[in-house]
Amino acid sequence: MSHDEHRTIDFFTEDALPAPRVTPADAERIAAQHLEFDAHAEALGSQQDANFLLRDENGADLAVLKIANPAFGAVEIEAQDAAADLVSSTHPELRVATVLRRPDGSPRRTAVDTESGPAVARLLRHLPGGTLSGPRHLSPSTVAAMGTIAAKVSTALRDFRHPGLDRVLQWDLQYADRVVAKLAGHIGEPERRAAVRAATAEAWARVQQVADVLPSQAVHLDLTDDNLIRTPGSRPPMPDGVIDFGDVTTSWAVGELAVSLSSMLHHDGVEPHHVLPAIRAFHTVRPLSPQEAEALWPLVVLRAAGLVASGRHQAAVDGDNAYAKAALDREWRIFEQATCLPLPVMIHLVKDATGLAGVPARADSPPQPLLRDLAAADIVLVDLSTDADAMDGGAWIDSGTEARLVTTALADGAAAVATRYAQARLTQAPALSAVSAATVPTGIDLWLGRATVAQAPAAGEVLVADWGQVEIAHGSRVLTLSFPSTVRPLLSVGASVQAREDIAHLPSGASIHVALRAAAHAAVPALVRPEYASGWLPLTTDPAPLLGLAATGLAEGTDLLDRRDAVFATVQEHYYADPPRIERGWRHHLLSTDGRAYLDIVNNVTPLGHAHPRVERAVSRQLRRLNTNSRFHYASVVKFTERLAGLLPEPLDTVFLVNSGSEAVDLGLRLAIGASGQHDVVALREAYHGWTYASDAVSTSLQDNPNALATRPSWVHTVDSPNSYRGRHRGADAMRYGPEAAAVIDELAAAGRPAGAFIGETFYGNAGGVALPDGYLAQVYAAVRRHGGLTVADEVQVGYGRLGNWFWGFEQQEVIPDIVCVAKAMGNGHPLGAVITSKTVADRYREQGYFFSSTGGSPVSSIVGLTVLDTLRDEDLQGNAVRVGGHLKRRMEALADRYGIIGAVHGSGLYLGLELVRGRTTLEPATEETAELCNRMLDLGVIVQPTGDHLNILKIKPPLCIDTTAADFFADMLDLALTQLGHGHTC
Repeated sequence: MSHDEHRTIDFFTEDALPAPRVTPADAERIAAQHLEFDAHAEALGSQQDANFLLRDENGADLAVLKIANPAFGAVEIEAQDAAADLVSSTHPELRVATVLRRPDGSPRRTAVDTESGPAVARLLRHLPGGTLSGPRHLSPSTVAAMGTIAAKVSTALRDFRHPGLDRVLQWDLQYADRVVAKLAGHIGEPERRAAVRAATAEAWARVQQVADVLPSQAVHLDLTDDNLIRTPGSRPPMPDGVIDFGDVTTSWAVGELAVSLSSMLHHDGVEPHHVLPAIRAFHTVRPLSPQEAEALWPLVVLRAAGLVASGRHQAAVDGDNAYAKAALDREWRIFEQATCLPLPVMIHLVKDATGLAGVPARADSPPQPLLRDLAAADIVLVDLSTDADAMDGGAWIDSGTEARLVTTALADGAAAVATRYAQARLTQAPALSAVSAATVPTGIDLWLGRATVAQAPAAGEVLVADWGQVEIAHGSRVLTLSFPSTVRPLLSVGASVQAREDIAHLPSGASIHVALRAAAHAAVPALVRPEYASGWLPLTTDPAPLLGLAATGLAEGTDLLDRRDAVFATVQEHYYADPPRIERGWRHHLLSTDGRAYLDIVNNVTPLGHAHPRVERAVSRQLRRLNTNSRFHYASVVKFTERLAGLLPEPLDTVFLVNSGSEAVDLGLRLAIGASGQHDVVALREAYHGWTYASDAVSTSLQDNPNALATRPSWVHTVDSPNSYRGRHRGADAMRYGPEAAAVIDELAAAGRPAGAFIGETFYGNAGGVALPDGYLAQVYAAVRRHGGLTVADEVQVGYGRLGNWFWGFEQQEVIPDIVCVAKAMGNGHPLGAVITSKTVADRYREQGYFFSSTGGSPVSSIVGLTVLDTLRDEDLQGNAVRVGGHLKRRMEALADRYGIIGAVHGSGLYLGLELVRGRTTLEPATEETAELCNRMLDLGVIVQPTGDHLNILKIKPPLCIDTTAADFFADMLDLALTQLGHGHTC
């Protein structure tokens, strides 16, 4: 039976398009008899076609047998294969499922008979790697790659012409309104059916406003997560392959991107703002016109509505199609996400993402002020932003802060107190939240200190007039006034008002909300989430001029990150590719300028917590009095060094003060070499000690310097990293590290190069908080000392009680070093470091010259150091490290029981490391997975970063003031992120 070669489909003439009924045995017969291909067939899912994966006798994937729906004519199939060939040749970096060819060059394509009628069967190239299907969260890099592929396919097909493109498909967004009208009756739930119809009507009307100028061309029209193939082994999954050209047709070019965007919306944790990287990436390769930017999100909504209607229809007419039925829930989630924000908001968000946004509207100075006899000079502006001094001392977290600030200003004589339009209000940000809060105001709140009259600032028409609310249309804008519900306006709905006409009499103490929105748009929330502010704010106008106030200034045109990169050496890296702007901290929280609170899991620099008031008061008091260098005689430096020396065992009684850990290590090495008279140094591999010449010379971290081991000076000798988890000796065998290191030290001495110093962290920080094997330092220290050398303990990270059970790391090893280097925690963010040694060693330094540090040991630094020590003691932060750190470690160990990617939980107290591996036997580092996890955690409100030579360990070193609630939030978000990123459970 021949297949009509020239017929093309018109969906609206078809009652239904059930997939052809073909069994795997049928598929094997078709492949062998018609396409000269012997293989085993396994059914693959499809909504309207029959697809089979063909494998050889050993199970190796060979090809895909695709049997098209009988409704599709041969000319359409030829167009699909020609389009695939064109994309493949235009973009060879993309893998494309092109039709396989026979030895004579002809395509392996033929007409076959099926139970459902004659159909076209062909063999397509199999692309290994798997699709992006499933609920797994899509990371920004994956989303962007999807947008780039859509743009590349679009550019490749721009000039493609073929008779087989002349088809009418249910997936062609040019017919979306008709498709929904035809199929919506199959949506069984009345509420959902009504929602789909309403969304379709609104979106279709939007598209029709620009439809005449939307470019049309050949489009793939199905570049979804189901049809984009990931690079084999890519982590996170990165697409580089394209399959299924079954929907290729001529349609609006921008529909290519809309279809791809819609497929992202059902993935775990993905909401509309998460797809913006795809829009930016598409626009970079294939720029969108202003009209296409207008149409893009309405087309996403139309695609979503079509999916819901079509999915319900297909499940009804093709009852055996498990693929179609399984898609129903995800199709509804796509619709929910596509319609969760008003269309105008998403349109403006798209325009902002592509740089096509217009200049924000500004309110002209009105003929009359909104509030009679209330001048701008009478109004006090209250600053609730991240930069506001009023937010000091953690005031942002107190729910009564706004009321307190307003009450104080009114008590001081202000006639009114007003907030600022579009300035994120930190007071609206919860401390621990997986999603951002609505913090960006779209209007102004005003509190009255005296009675006044609200009057019409210009002529207009009353739209709403009710107790506590008035809306008046003034030309293209609508003025909204909300006031106490006990106040009745003096106007009636439908009335015309003139400038200065009374609106309402407002009593003293009344609170008012003033907003201006575009007349064409519905109501706008008083506060919106920062991710969507660029979509909401263009629908509004700053009402400040109505009050006689200056409008809020526009944001700086040049991105702050670009300015940083222009003048700040880029080797001084920043966390995250797209970092939040952090301008405030409080305890274990960091706050961004858009009003987002993040849990800080990495800042071991501030053990007391950010912005500790005791430190702030002490520093401020000392700066008012004196700050100079330590050659002057003053009490604080004496008191501080006495306290510091008193925390160490004999004979460590002499202190040098410097500004950083790098300087401390550098000086510690100089002291050891000078006192011993021996210039060789032994250091541990996989360690970082600093950036000065000497501290860098003994640093061997491959992440800080990939060539570290090959570029050490000749006087530096390294020994194995005593890593009991992934080192050369593991578990109980880790006890071998000590004797082996001692043997190296002995060999150096035998060769005439005895070590003058051994330097090592006392608890392995760079490796993720791995404890040294018991007795390790005792054996190494003994070997160094018997050859006249000195031992240098790097306590820069672990010192000051972070380990919980020990104030110093060397206490865990039951040794006493000759020289201790410490920094970080000493100043709670103030640059302060120290070297503590014996008087004998310190005195030997005089033989090499003198030592001086301008600000090391300055009055301010000394006061900071004393205050930190006092606060550590008085707030029992070392004890908190034991309690909260122990709780957090237990939470993470419980996660390790459930997630196979967690290889180990290292550390003690609040010096922890979560090591991620791809296999607990191979210990292959999960480097890319760790980076993706950190990015997802940021989105969930947690700042955490990787460490280790393989960057596969989460470094967990929060301020020591962190509480159990915050620790639980971190563990909960870690649990959620691991699930969303598809790491699954081990039990």
